Amino acid sequence: MVSMVDEGQAVDPVAKRLFLLSCIALCVTAMTFAIRAGMLNDLGAEFSLTKEQLGWTAAMAFIGFPAATVIGGLIYNSVGPRLIMIVAFFGHLLGLGLTIVAGGFWGLIISTFLVGFANGAVEAACNPMIANKYPNNKTTMLNKFHVWFPGGIVVGSLAALAVKALFGGEGRPTWQLEIAVMIIPTLIYGWMVFTTKFPDVTLDKSDETDTGKNIKAMMSPLFIGIAILMTITATTELGTQQWVGSLLESSGANPLIILAIVTGLMAVGRYFAGPLVHALNPVGVLLFSAVVTTLGVFLLSIATGGMTYLAAIVFAIGVCYFWPTMIGFISEYMPKTGALGMSIVGGAGMLGLSMWTPVIGRWIDNATAKAEAAGLDGTAVTLAAGQDTLGKILIFPIVLTVAFAILFAIRKTYQTEAAHD
Repeated sequence: MVSMVDEGQAVDPVAKRLFLLSCIALCVTAMTFAIRAGMLNDLGAEFSLTKEQLGWTAAMAFIGFPAATVIGGLIYNSVGPRLIMIVAFFGHLLGLGLTIVAGGFWGLIISTFLVGFANGAVEAACNPMIANKYPNNKTTMLNKFHVWFPGGIVVGSLAALAVKALFGGEGRPTWQLEIAVMIIPTLIYGWMVFTTKFPDVTLDKSDETDTGKNIKAMMSPLFIGIAILMTITATTELGTQQWVGSLLESSGANPLIILAIVTGLMAVGRYFAGPLVHALNPVGVLLFSAVVTTLGVFLLSIATGGMTYLAAIVFAIGVCYFWPTMIGFISEYMPKTGALGMSIVGGAGMLGLSMWTPVIGRWIDNATAKAEAAGLDGTAVTLAAGQDTLGKILIFPIVLTVAFAILFAIRKTYQTEAAHD
């Protein structure tokens, strides 16, 4: 289990329990991504849905997430993290339950939106709560918290495989059982929400808990720039992973093994993020990540066979720190944006992903048509399309490298401002 200790601070039992609760809730969030992605084809067959309808169903999770982060960020100072986590719990419970009994397209649309909203509520409550409970080690602890997104994807994938192995076969669909599995950790974190003492943020009268001042602080060019960059970091990380099967299916490597390598290394990297954060500081970590990710995506765009696994390792090392360190950057260098700032940045990441994912899909379609027009066939078409698309995705980490290099060069400016807050 994840270490709950904030290095250099005495262990607070309440903070430890809150951190554990947060990790379990984030694990549920990741499981919904992993399991639902794996059963889209089953849902299409079950309800006779077109690919477009399936696309809209999947998109509801990405729409619900930023909706919850914006609302959660706006009300955090008034209601605190406990009420938002209660909303997350019932959102997960209701969304998962409605998915199991869904009778068609609209049932899936509503249930998926509820699950996505619950996922966003978890981030809206837990990110600022962890930053508040571990003020001397915000970025490190946020990285340790976000271990459980890749970790949850692994747990969800293994759970789905186990259900298929035990109850599948002879064409029997198992998607309802796969959804039901997620109710177990949901009930666990729900029980912890109702039996744990949460911090009363209404007692804090500082600028960080004044929503009006949070909004004013968010009007700065630095915050707006980070929010825009978050859309690119999220797409580089999650967009590439989401299309990994289509991009690499003909490279001679197993996409499932690629996904396992990426998520496993991301979990390990985030767990041991502390020394790297202390050595480079958050913006140094982001620059390091962008450079390594650029190399990783480039290698993926040219690699075949066994070399694809090496490229995946480099890619995983690059992207693993993006999401939590971006949120940690806001918490450390722009503390006056408060919980709202962290929530808006997280929502921007998921919103950006929802916009860029169909664009990446279009790149794959266009590259496939181009390869077929050139006379290629079979695996040669999918290999060429995958490499062409990854070549286009490469522009994302290149842009990030330039942007974070500029931020690193001017770091004394905003570090000094943060020290005076």
